[in-house]
Amino acid sequence: MNLPVDWLLSGPAYVQYRTRLDLLGECENSPAVRSARQDMLADSRVQDIIQELAGWPGPPINSHKSANQFFHKLNFLVDLGVTAEDAGMAEIVEKVMATPSNTGPFALRMNISTSHGGSGEDAWAWALCDAPLILYALTQLGMGAHPRVQKALAFLSSLVRENGWGCEVSPELENFRGPGRKLDPCPFGNLAMLKALSLTRTGQESASAAKGVETILNLWEHRQERHPYLFYMGTDFCKLKAPLIWYDLLHVLDVLSRYPAARRDARFNDLLAVLQSQQDQNGGFTAGSIYTAYQHWDFGQKKAPSPWITFLAWRIFQRTGENQSILP
Repeated sequence: MNLPVDWLLSGPAYVQYRTRLDLLGECENSPAVRSARQDMLADSRVQDIIQELAGWPGPPINSHKSANQFFHKLNFLVDLGVTAEDAGMAEIVEKVMATPSNTGPFALRMNISTSHGGSGEDAWAWALCDAPLILYALTQLGMGAHPRVQKALAFLSSLVRENGWGCEVSPELENFRGPGRKLDPCPFGNLAMLKALSLTRTGQESASAAKGVETILNLWEHRQERHPYLFYMGTDFCKLKAPLIWYDLLHVLDVLSRYPAARRDARFNDLLAVLQSQQDQNGGFTAGSIYTAYQHWDFGQKKAPSPWITFLAWRIFQRTGENQSILP
């Protein structure tokens, strides 16, 4: 199956920009790439997110799954290719970096109800389902070598167990823990940590990452009987969805495809086959589920192929060396 290059290059500017860089290997300074990037930054939807994130950290978190959470939106911006040098971003980076906890991870405002083990009051805290994603974004924004980022990453990496990362939170959240057994691994926490570690060769080759990769692949292998913290890998998991926010097929494959050891594993190929089965005759992919917060983007509908989801899928194929052609 051939990648529909002409279709992608006639799509939204953010799709054009990432396609030229990541799939076609064009230089960042080429006229076509620079033009696409300028158009991407001029997109009112991108600017709206930047302006919204100027109010970091935003409302207190009571659901990490919500697509409206500021840390998810920051991750989406860096995935599009927004940098710290772009207008308004330096101020956002400064605000994100301003709230390190004593142990290292950057804190957000949270409000966990008493029925879920929290205090019911606002607290500055972190959890494994947000802290690694903040580090991922900061590293993509050029802050990866900063001592505060390094301290946070080292601390979170040290929390790994033989079966990956569990449900870890800062002391400020008191007795809060997700709905699962204490010794179970947290699927999304492992995915978030692998995403943060994937940005450097050292992280990719670390013993901690190896445990996280095995944890997720093992959960896929035993998906019929194992659902720790109520994370299932069934029908809904396999629906294609963007942006890459929660625990689903596209997000898991995007992260695991960054790890050479994962790409060589038969269980990864099983996951990949599920993605390939959703490709249409023109090489495109259509969303199977949407976030209503992004209903005005190309991936915010389920009736037609999405250029952005198609790009994400083909980037995974390219990383894995799948025998598919990219033609002009």
